[in-house]
Amino acid sequence: MAGTSEKDQKTELPTQKKLKDSAREGDVLMSKELATALMMLAGAGWLFAAGGWLVDSAGELVKRGLTLDAGDIAHFAPGEAVMRNGVEILLPLASLFALAIGASIAAPAMLGSLGWRGKALGFKGNRMNPLSGLKRIFGPQGVIELVKSLAKVLLLGTIGYQLVAHSLPAIMSMAQADLNAAIGLAGRAVGHSMLAMAGGLVVIALIDVPAQWYQRTRRLMMSKQEIKEEMREADGAPELKQAQRQRAHDILSGSARKAVSDATVILTNPTHFSVALRYRPGQDAAPVVVARGRGDVALSIRELARTANVPILEYPQLARAIYFTARAGRTIPEELFVAVATVLAFVFQLERAMADGLAQPAVDVPVTHRFDPEGRRQN
Repeated sequence: MAGTSEKDQKTELPTQKKLKDSAREGDVLMSKELATALMMLAGAGWLFAAGGWLVDSAGELVKRGLTLDAGDIAHFAPGEAVMRNGVEILLPLASLFALAIGASIAAPAMLGSLGWRGKALGFKGNRMNPLSGLKRIFGPQGVIELVKSLAKVLLLGTIGYQLVAHSLPAIMSMAQADLNAAIGLAGRAVGHSMLAMAGGLVVIALIDVPAQWYQRTRRLMMSKQEIKEEMREADGAPELKQAQRQRAHDILSGSARKAVSDATVILTNPTHFSVALRYRPGQDAAPVVVARGRGDVALSIRELARTANVPILEYPQLARAIYFTARAGRTIPEELFVAVATVLAFVFQLERAMADGLAQPAVDVPVTHRFDPEGRRQN
């Protein structure tokens, strides 16, 4: 019952991560019928295109093998003869072999399953389990394979019968034709047969590929809990994120913590960047960057600022400009004086501005100091 309940819970389609992980283990979308159809099509195409080449090469080989003159006896060199004749017959056969290899590679490539997966070659104990083997044979997968085999035999048998019935008169007439005509007739008959069989295999492949996709998808279905756990692993569990924030907080707990507490204002992105500025009239010649950070460090700066009651304002473009052009302990670039002065004037009158319901002022960041979140200039 527990197994049935778990299976019933798997109602969600597999995620991309699940599909990639299963592919690394060797569970990929495959169709033997598609590979067979492509190889048969390649063979039929080769026979029509290069069959004459093979027949001519074979004919020349037989002719030279049956021809003997005085020169052959006087200069008897069997090795040379084997090399010369062998190369001539092997060239067309090598082209056929290369075409077959290409067709076998094309099948998984068309399904997006081409690649080396070392884990699939590793030893797996369940493959040696006879019970698992019996389950595959007599289970739903075995029934599907049996139906496919019967359908294949029925379809290809029908095609073969029609071909023989159609070609029987021509086959019977070969006995009365000369050798070259008979060979040509036989070649065309074999080519047409292979092409017809390939057509039948293509039909089977068009049915098999969606069936294989459906079976694999059903096999990799996930429960809602599995998807949640995968998302936790991808995004980071809340406990892990809290630990990362605590580490960032600890990093700022020394001199940086005091610097943030002494800051005049915190400028944010609002979430990815934080810049702490200090300006004491009469003491600082220009605004000083006392702390800066991105990600969890930026979050820690904001948390420390809230604890110390330091104003936090959202100025994304200005925060990025300061982050990418000034280091902690340095004054801000002169090009940003006007923009920062506008912000500081608002901060120094923040209580009155809040009482009057005034919005924070807009600032203009020079074009030369505009950055995207990755630090690329936006000139």
